[in-house]
Amino acid sequence: MATTSTQRRVLLVAILASFVSFLDGTVVNVALPAIADELGGPGEAGLTLQQWVVDGYLVTLGALILAAGSLSDVYGRRQVLFVGLLGFAATSVLCAVAPTGAVLVVARLLQGVAGALLVPSSLALIISTFEGPAQSRAIGTWTAWTGTAMIVGPFVGGGLVDLVSWRGVFWINVPVVAVTLYLLRGVPPSGATSGRRIDVPGAVLAAVGLGTTVFGLIEQVWPLVGVGLALLVAFVLYERRAPDPMLPMRLFAVRNFAWGNVATAAVYGALAFGGFVLTLFLQQVAGYSATAAGVAQLPITFAMLALSTRFGTLAGRHGARWFMTVGPVVAACGFLLMLTMDADASYVTEVLPGVLVFGLGLAITVAPLTSAILGAVPPSDAGIASAVNNAVSRVAGLVVIAFAGVILGGVLDVESFHRALVVTAVLLVVGGLVSMAGIRDRPRETAPAG
Repeated sequence: MATTSTQRRVLLVAILASFVSFLDGTVVNVALPAIADELGGPGEAGLTLQQWVVDGYLVTLGALILAAGSLSDVYGRRQVLFVGLLGFAATSVLCAVAPTGAVLVVARLLQGVAGALLVPSSLALIISTFEGPAQSRAIGTWTAWTGTAMIVGPFVGGGLVDLVSWRGVFWINVPVVAVTLYLLRGVPPSGATSGRRIDVPGAVLAAVGLGTTVFGLIEQVWPLVGVGLALLVAFVLYERRAPDPMLPMRLFAVRNFAWGNVATAAVYGALAFGGFVLTLFLQQVAGYSATAAGVAQLPITFAMLALSTRFGTLAGRHGARWFMTVGPVVAACGFLLMLTMDADASYVTEVLPGVLVFGLGLAITVAPLTSAILGAVPPSDAGIASAVNNAVSRVAGLVVIAFAGVILGGVLDVESFHRALVVTAVLLVVGGLVSMAGIRDRPRETAPAG
């Protein structure tokens, strides 16, 4: 069946809304040194601000993304997407004009709230607009573009920092949101789903638990970490009995979904932390400009664009298990190759080999990982399955970055950078081993009835 103009518009709106949300999670990385210079302080104080600028956004995004899925069901996908876009534009402006580090962190927390409204609503629009094979293709296109946003972020951010200022990485969101809002006018309103309720206790437990844990890790206040973990345990226990949970625990009875999300936590935790420390090291230790640090990582983007579809097709033909096993291990080898880097970080001999190998491993991993997780559940659960997987990846990233102060010892130099590379490689290998042990290449499973 040919794609209608309304379907094309819905897909474009969904891609743009999610793209700007995911782009903002990575585009900021190359701006962190400039932010610390202007708003932070020397040494450990600057590192703490950099952690909060990244994790402030991720903590509210990760904690509320599932609750936002319930909001889109209760109040309508188009309406929630509209509110999320307006909020994202407003908070982006607040980030861009922030006079102090504290104001910037608060603005990033609010921006994460708005970002959480964008992802599940955009995917739900696709699911409600497309059917059958067209729906699978649309979800694949959406996944590819949102994945690309995470990869091109350092390049886009680097150019903005050098040509404008670090504030430009937030101003750029405004025209993108304006275009998306204009296109959204042509999307038919979506009705609310009867019988659905907002899981307020679950959302509160998740947000407070994650926020407390991350605060304790970044500030190294260990009793708070314990309190946060206790709240997260309470969240899981509550979701098992909630009448309309934002995290349907029944999905985890499906083997590939459960093990795939464990692998996601390890792999995406490694990607977030590895990208964070690599970008900082290239600028703050090796003396690269923001643009040069972004360009240095472009081969990863090229590898993803050139090879992801190919490996996704091969995984569909031969099964995802071994691609999810081999890919993270290859990516880990890329980070281990970067152990040759010293304070000069010669690009051709010390940076490029590791980046190329990492890009290859990432291309082998991402499409099969998404396919294994979404393919494990029935199409009717594709929306919530994707929201859960996105939440797992964001939360994994923010938790590992929160450990940055512990891993780096409060200062970024060659020795601490090498230590961070080893931690990143270990996480990737764990993701590969989890996939080998848990993923099974089999026909689609059926999630138990709610």
